[in-house]
Amino acid sequence: MSQSAPKLIVGLGNPGAEYTETRHNAGFWFCERLAQDLGARFNHESRFHGFVGKAGNTWLLLPQTFMNRSGQSVLALAHFYRILPNEILVVHDELDIPPGQLRLKFGGGLGGHNGLKDISSRLSTQDYWRLRIGIGHPGDKNEVANFVLNRPRREEQSEIDMAIDRALAAWPKIASGEWNAATQHINARPAAPGVS
Repeated sequence: MSQSAPKLIVGLGNPGAEYTETRHNAGFWFCERLAQDLGARFNHESRFHGFVGKAGNTWLLLPQTFMNRSGQSVLALAHFYRILPNEILVVHDELDIPPGQLRLKFGGGLGGHNGLKDISSRLSTQDYWRLRIGIGHPGDKNEVANFVLNRPRREEQSEIDMAIDRALAAWPKIASGEWNAATQHINARPAAPGVS
């Protein structure tokens, strides 16, 4: 059931220039890079509460609702184009993974992520694909809100960018529904610097 090629790629983030470079917008970063690679252009679509682009049969969506209402945007587009939850890939920042690492998985828990909580609630299921982009954890749960709404340190940004490169390299596999091959490629830990 979960092996269809994706018809909707959703990048999660917050709208507005003050959030553009913050860790919580890692999902936007991936989707913007993917759109660039695929030659897709984003246009604002008020009925879908976000910026929407299309490449082939795949829709790209950047919700402009703020993170905790991301599901409003996802549901509006998925409902209109009759896209099933298992044909959706949500790309988001992940506190429980260090910068430079990624996890591609189907379904599972929400890890306290407000964007995922809202999407799961609106779709009435957690059974959709997620690409989790590691941003690391501040070490104190009271610091999380501040941490995700700040910019990564320079070395962290470089590791996140390299992880996004690796995810983009797996895009042809994802696009053709080869989820197992894509998962192996994306979830492999990057080699330590200086190790060949």
